[in-house]
Amino acid sequence: MRGMRTLTIAGATVALALAGCGGADESEPAADGGTDAGASGGAPPNAPGFDGTTIKVGALSPLSGPVAVIGNPLTNGNKVFFDALNAKGGIAGKYKVELVQDDTQYKPDVAVQRYNRLKGDVVAFTQVLGTAVTLGVLPQLKRDEILAAPASLDAFWVREPNLLPVGNPYQGQAINGIDYYLKNGGEGKNICSLSQDDAYGEAGKEGVDFVAEKEGFKLASAQKFTQGDKDVTGQIQSLAGAKCDAVFVTSLPTDSGTIWGTAAKLGFAPQWIAQSPAWIDELGASPLKDYLAKNVWVVAEGTEWGDESVEGMKQMVADVEQFDPNQDPDYYFAFGYVQGEAMSAVLEKAVENGDLSHKGVLDASKELGNVSFDGLFGDYEYGDAEARTPPSASTIFEVDTDKPYALGTLEKDYTSEAVSEFEYKAR
Repeated sequence: MRGMRTLTIAGATVALALAGCGGADESEPAADGGTDAGASGGAPPNAPGFDGTTIKVGALSPLSGPVAVIGNPLTNGNKVFFDALNAKGGIAGKYKVELVQDDTQYKPDVAVQRYNRLKGDVVAFTQVLGTAVTLGVLPQLKRDEILAAPASLDAFWVREPNLLPVGNPYQGQAINGIDYYLKNGGEGKNICSLSQDDAYGEAGKEGVDFVAEKEGFKLASAQKFTQGDKDVTGQIQSLAGAKCDAVFVTSLPTDSGTIWGTAAKLGFAPQWIAQSPAWIDELGASPLKDYLAKNVWVVAEGTEWGDESVEGMKQMVADVEQFDPNQDPDYYFAFGYVQGEAMSAVLEKAVENGDLSHKGVLDASKELGNVSFDGLFGDYEYGDAEARTPPSASTIFEVDTDKPYALGTLEKDYTSEAVSEFEYKAR
């Protein structure tokens, strides 16, 4: 998102522990005997995840398995942001932030277990990676009045008060990507889609369908695949048979390699327009690199790694050099870094309010206004969920193997007219 690869959604290894399941802990007296020190303007009282000195935040991410190529760099983005913040004194200049990670394996049932194991030890979750995983955890978040930042860009998150999204949603990426294609030689050509058969795939397809209706065209073919499929020959043949000139693909990196490898083998070379999580820099160094450079665009956020004209990128690269010089350029890392920025804004407000309880942090998120990421991602207008406004711009990248993470800018901050008409709704 991303850049996208260091998107960290540190997965919690939560065993179904009933202890710490609800908000009962938060009504207990603080360790110093007070229950409302914050209300009187003093330091926030102790709460689950806050011992008076350190604020703990959770990260539920796939740290093993095929999606770990996203989860590990993304979570490291969380960590580097908080390391840099802590070096400056932490939240409010005095409370250090500790990242508590756990591995979800990208499985909703495992994520729910990890969540329940961690929730009593953190004030909030700075990352929950995956659309299906976020949907699995969301009912628990609502029940427990806990805030979490999804490492996922589904439009449904915009109106969910227990979630702290960043970035232009997947639907907006699809709308902008296809609109850009239409405005740059694609009008009247056959447009198709290939999407993962799950909630993540549905999000991208929703954007495709929306822009198709707005622009008055019908998809020549709409194909689906199951995550982890080793054989997508049938889908590629169907797209080729429909004479698709462009295909919007919603996939994860491992599946992207399978899809594009099959297409190259079969001689099918449309303009691929990829949802941001479809890409990983290793693809740009693979035997497919020449095919990808000719045929693939990636719709994501922000700018190229190392672009010092963007203040947010300049600061992030400086923090990487200081706190993790071994971190390679990675757009998932940037996503995780931005999540840290968003959560720190909430924590600053919660400390100002004198309440770092689960509900106190959740309430603080509703008081945020515009949060700027200095061009690393688009600014996000927070506040009450019903009035939130996410960024609407996308950067269209082309595959350029001479660039960091093998992506070069084709069009920066592209915003279609159609994207402003998309309506964000809760599930």
